[in-house]
Amino acid sequence: MRLSGRQIDCIRGGRGVFSGLDFEASSGEVLAVVGPNGSGKTSLLRLIAGLLVPAGGSVILEGGEAELTLPEQAHYLGHRDALKPALSVHENLSFWRDFLGGKAGDVGQSLAAVGLGHATHLPAAFLSAGQRRRLSIARLLVVRRPVWLLDEPTSALDTAGQTLFVGVMRDHLASGGIVIAATHAPLGIETRELRMGGAT
Repeated sequence: MRLSGRQIDCIRGGRGVFSGLDFEASSGEVLAVVGPNGSGKTSLLRLIAGLLVPAGGSVILEGGEAELTLPEQAHYLGHRDALKPALSVHENLSFWRDFLGGKAGDVGQSLAAVGLGHATHLPAAFLSAGQRRRLSIARLLVVRRPVWLLDEPTSALDTAGQTLFVGVMRDHLASGGIVIAATHAPLGIETRELRMGGAT
């Protein structure tokens, strides 16, 4: 499987964010998108996820499910955790499983995999920032998709959480998955870098 972008232009609010951008990532690879604030890292992820429309160029997934679009084969994990505070940990993940339309994944197993098996009944409002991030990461597991688009995925994670996340990524890559992550910090795993320029 290969995900590639060719000569991509991005314009937001009438401002050119980046232009003529090329990238490529294949099965089993992590592409780290790095660069200063305002250089377009998040915009690139949102564009790949189908949340933004490119002003030029194209993004193509080769080797995926032919009948599905790229956004239907990708997880976008933004820098915000997108949780309902009043719902329990289990209810939040069940919502995302149903919303994402995947096969009925095991919510309990996914929560245990991110170290939240003990907290399934707690309202999300009671979770620490690191626990909320772990709950967001569990979305990647409860509905399996081959492309992960991650915006600062290790933010708020302590050392143990970062180590756990590396294991989650390794399993995903071993199954042929692709990870594209916008990050300011090392991910703790072998990566290739796509360096974005300064704000324009």
